Amino acid sequence: MTSLLTRTAWFAALSALIALLLAPGLTARQAVPAAMRGYTLAGAAAQRDVEARFRALPSADAIRVWHRELTKSPHVATSPRTKEIAEFLAASWKAQGLDTVTIHRYDVLSSNPRTVAVEMVAPTRYTPTLREAPVPEDPDTAQPGISGAWTSFSASGDVTAPVVYANSGNPADYDELRKHGIDPKGKIVIVRYSNPYSYRGFKALTAEREGAAAMIVYSDPKEDGYGRGAVYPKGPWGPASHLQRGGIAYDYIVPGDPLTPGWASVDGARRIPVSEAVSVPKIMALPMSHQDIQPILAALGGPMAPDAWKGGLPIDYRLGGADARLHVRIDMQTDVQPNYVVEGRITGSERPDEWVVLGNHHDAWVFGGVDPSSGTATMLELTKALGALAKRGVRPKRTLVFGAWDGEEVTLTGSTEWGEQFRDELRQKAVAYLNVDSAASGPNLELSAVGTLAPAIVDITRDLTSPAGRSLYDAWRQAGSGGGSITSGARKDGELVVTRIGSGSDHTVFINHVGLPVVDMSFNGPYGVYHSAYDSHHWVATIGDPGFRYSHLMAQLWGTMALRFANAELLPFDVPTYAGAIDGFITELKTIPQAESRLDTAPLRAAVGRLTRAGATLSSRMTLALAAGPLRRETADAVNRELLAFERTWLHEPGIPGRAWFKHLLYAPRYTYAAMSLPGVTEAAETGDWTRAQAQLALLVAKADENTARVTRAAELLDRSPRK
Repeated sequence: MTSLLTRTAWFAALSALIALLLAPGLTARQAVPAAMRGYTLAGAAAQRDVEARFRALPSADAIRVWHRELTKSPHVATSPRTKEIAEFLAASWKAQGLDTVTIHRYDVLSSNPRTVAVEMVAPTRYTPTLREAPVPEDPDTAQPGISGAWTSFSASGDVTAPVVYANSGNPADYDELRKHGIDPKGKIVIVRYSNPYSYRGFKALTAEREGAAAMIVYSDPKEDGYGRGAVYPKGPWGPASHLQRGGIAYDYIVPGDPLTPGWASVDGARRIPVSEAVSVPKIMALPMSHQDIQPILAALGGPMAPDAWKGGLPIDYRLGGADARLHVRIDMQTDVQPNYVVEGRITGSERPDEWVVLGNHHDAWVFGGVDPSSGTATMLELTKALGALAKRGVRPKRTLVFGAWDGEEVTLTGSTEWGEQFRDELRQKAVAYLNVDSAASGPNLELSAVGTLAPAIVDITRDLTSPAGRSLYDAWRQAGSGGGSITSGARKDGELVVTRIGSGSDHTVFINHVGLPVVDMSFNGPYGVYHSAYDSHHWVATIGDPGFRYSHLMAQLWGTMALRFANAELLPFDVPTYAGAIDGFITELKTIPQAESRLDTAPLRAAVGRLTRAGATLSSRMTLALAAGPLRRETADAVNRELLAFERTWLHEPGIPGRAWFKHLLYAPRYTYAAMSLPGVTEAAETGDWTRAQAQLALLVAKADENTARVTRAAELLDRSPRK
């Protein structure tokens, strides 16, 4: 037989679809759920049964219990408590019936405080507390093990210098200072956590490049305190003494262990000298609360700050530079310490050498109520449910791999080291990586993913019910739509999944270095206690997610997604949606000055057009092939091999210029962690290097055509292979 679908089979497939849609008494909305991307009709029915059985198992109350255990004391990376949590996770997974559980130890350059001290020595003397005040309603906030103010990978030093206020600490802010005759060199700069968000590590690099002596990052009440609403414990926003701890490593250049850039920090690994580690800052830095910083800002003197720089404190915001002087002394312990990654697996029943990877980190700045313990507790309940199904003989067809990462808060460490260690195997076997950092701080689903996964994800949300009593799909569509009705004001399906992917969490290594399709998701709401001691069990239980209802929904969503990808006969990847995202990225290039006249994007537009058409052909053939009944295993495997290779085809092994670790030609983070599309082209164009930008465009054309050929081969396999 020369064709997969004989004329009779084609008519049978089409007739089945038409009959399904036109069956008496069925509306279109009722008919659609019988079909499922990647499944035959019989397979879809069986899969819905498996998913329903899974979703009946997770318990919100059990997640609450897991969460209380995880948050009972601080567990910053390299602390004894963090190792205890890794061992607790491993023991729990073994008890739940996971087939294999392994603790990986990575010895990585780490950073912990010995001494952090600040004193204002002029115009008056003042010593900030650098501590957070206990909240009587939340006994955990009085624990003696809570750290004071510090940032990981601050340099050590002792300096007394004038103070200036530099707004958000971005390059343009220093230009504004110079317009007022203020040179930041040798000064201690005060910057604020900003909205929109800008990673504190970019603020540190900018201050370092400006020659600043030290940097203080504070939380202004306009961003995350009383300027937004009621503060904890009465509301979600940060109280006066809350501290946003954090890392400042330059992991947007190279994430992971700074001493093993691009390879895993396993026993015997080569390590570069710290002096050669480009991700290690050379500037002192620390955070402050708005309560601690207010007397310093009030004493700055100097010119008035621009209106856009004024925050919510009842003071005159001034630029400083002359009146106020600070003494800052920081002594950091920067040495090699162990991180512990816990890996668990449920082996697939039919395709054990194809993997769906799920991950969440377990280290926290203090208790990590939302970040990451809501995600870790959710994952423990998820693995319990999947383990229970496996014990009953209901196994995923592909292997599920679970990763509990360590050191995420420092340099995205554990996931990066694990991803580098198993890079080659992941590139051959992994279907997708599904990341949950924080499961729930509110009711609003925010989800980013590569375009191939987006339509299947939207489909999955139709099958889940939100705590509000309607489908998650409907709740998701209305969230952020201005309160309009589902029919008139809601977002369209194509607007739900964000296909611009930045950094700041553990998906980074999997998309940017390994080349896997990724998903990053959370339920969000007002959250002003980020990285503080107030991000606790009590905050989550009373404000962020009362009843742990959205953590429970996340367990259902995360697990359903994993099972949908693990059991699919044909991987439910949508190439036209992916190509449409690329087309949008090309359009964004026009926002760069002179790009429209200096860049010839026509060849890339044409290549994306070819990819779109090939993808549409593949999608239609997949739909018809599955509607006609089961495929031969050899055909399905061959098609899936082409689809598995689709994402990694976008990798360019030399990396993007200047950041060789980042190898994906479509995705990379900016130094602020924000998403940057077509990074090689974008960075070159933004610096006016049009020759390099055009060369990067040529690489994209070649990769698009390579993937067009791959997608075409997959469609031809479906067209000419015999039926099962």
